[in-house]
Amino acid sequence: MDWTSCLSPEGVATLSCIPIVFQNVVKWIFIFSAIAAVFFIIFAGLKFIRSGGQPKLVEDARNTLTYAIIGLIIVLLSFFIVNVISDITNVPCIKQFGFGNCK
Repeated sequence: MDWTSCLSPEGVATLSCIPIVFQNVVKWIFIFSAIAAVFFIIFAGLKFIRSGGQPKLVEDARNTLTYAIIGLIIVLLSFFIVNVISDITNVPCIKQFGFGNCK
């Protein structure tokens, strides 16, 4: 959806802009969450390297990696769930990142 489609003739946002704003907020939350998860995966790898084989530090790095991967899986599943709900309810263009039938 285009921002100009929900503006009044004076160029003021109307209530029909709410879905567009929601779509953009959800998209940026997905992007930020995925970037944070990838950052923590890299951070966990660096913790593994710096652990020097000490069991406590290795366990800490392993936990960081586990939780980062779980977080990334949750982000990907939530993206999938939003798209499935969009397909089921026939809501026009909730889909993120250009996948699906957005026009």
